[in-house]
Amino acid sequence: QVQLVESGGGLVQAGGSLRLSCAVSGTSFSSNAMGWYRQAPGKQRELVARITGSGYRNYVDSVKGRFTISRDNARNTVYLQMNSLKPEDTAVYYCNCVVGGYREYWGQGTQVTVSS
Repeated sequence: QVQLVESGGGLVQAGGSLRLSCAVSGTSFSSNAMGWYRQAPGKQRELVARITGSGYRNYVDSVKGRFTISRDNARNTVYLQMNSLKPEDTAVYYCNCVVGGYREYWGQGTQVTVSS
């Protein structure tokens, strides 16, 4: 059973920083692509950042230069470091794991709220 457990969300002022963590169990973590998505009220879920098993990263344009995705294969954990946060970054953030190139698993989500 693949499980993803997120942590690190919260309330922060604009310009502040947060680091999200996602601990993964039940799968061979190092070979899986991992991603962070977010969903704001009334909007569709969008991909924020993704990192492959080989370490290739990509980001949505709105977070480039501010967010960094990383992974620690020894800890089976993926991180999202978020700096220079803006009110428009407010959303529920979800961790995503792709197993075998096509089977997706999701965390429960963690709320990030950025006040102006």
